[in-house]
Amino acid sequence: MKILVAVKRVVDANVKVRVNGDNTGVELANVKMAMNPFCEIAVEEAVRLKEKGVASEVVAVTIGPKAAQEQLRTALALGADRAIHIQTEEHVESLVVAKLLATVVEAEQPGLTILGKQAIDTDNNQTGQMLAALTGMAQGTFASEVKVDNDKVAVTREIDGGLQTIELILPAVITTDLRLNEPRYAKLPDIMKAKKKPLDVKWPTDLGVAVQSKLTLLKVESPAERKGGIKVGSVDELVDKLKNEAKVI
Repeated sequence: MKILVAVKRVVDANVKVRVNGDNTGVELANVKMAMNPFCEIAVEEAVRLKEKGVASEVVAVTIGPKAAQEQLRTALALGADRAIHIQTEEHVESLVVAKLLATVVEAEQPGLTILGKQAIDTDNNQTGQMLAALTGMAQGTFASEVKVDNDKVAVTREIDGGLQTIELILPAVITTDLRLNEPRYAKLPDIMKAKKKPLDVKWPTDLGVAVQSKLTLLKVESPAERKGGIKVGSVDELVDKLKNEAKVI
C-alpha cells in the first residue's frame, strides 16, 4: 500500500510570532521556519506503518514556495521515499490546497492519505475534511490511534466526550492529533541520504487548479495585553465586579 502524507511550511513553533510593521501579516523575514508539528506526526505515523510492513511506499507532498522543499527534505530524512512539491508563491487557502492534493491523490492512488489535523499558522482544521469530500474517500479526523487491517483501518478519534473508534474502508483520509505518536529526530546519515531521494516539482497550472484567493485580508493585529488580576474579599464583591465592571453577568 502507498501512503501519501501532506506537510506544510510554517513559522517554527518555538518562535514568538510578531505582526509586521504595516499590519498585513506576521513577520517572516529572518524567522526560523519548520514543518508544521501536526504534519510531523503525520509523517511519523506513515513511516511507522511502512516499518510494520503495512505500507510499501511513503510519498510526501507540500504546496508552497521553493523554500518549502526544505520541509520535504526533512520528511525524506524521516523516512519518506520520495516527495512532490507543488510550487507557488501565492497564498493558498484550504480549499485550494485540498483541490491540489486531490489531483495528487488521483495520480498517485494512495491507499491512505495522512495530514495533520491543522496548521499552527492558520488553525483552520479544514483541509483533510475537504480533501475527503473532493475525493469521495472515507475520513477519520483527530486520530490518536491508527490500526490498518487488510483493506480496513480502525481510527480512534479524540472527541469532546472522550474517545470514538471508527472503521474505514480504504482508501481513506486521516488527520492526526497530538497523542497519535512522538515524532523522531532525523539522523545525520538520513539527512544526507535525503538529498539523493527524488523530489518532483509541479505547478498549480500543470494540475489545472487556480490558486487565486477568494478572501481579502484586511488587517492583522496583536492580541490586546492582558491586565493583571485582582483579589476580592467576598462572593458579593466578586458578583458586583463581574456585573458592574466586567459586565459579563
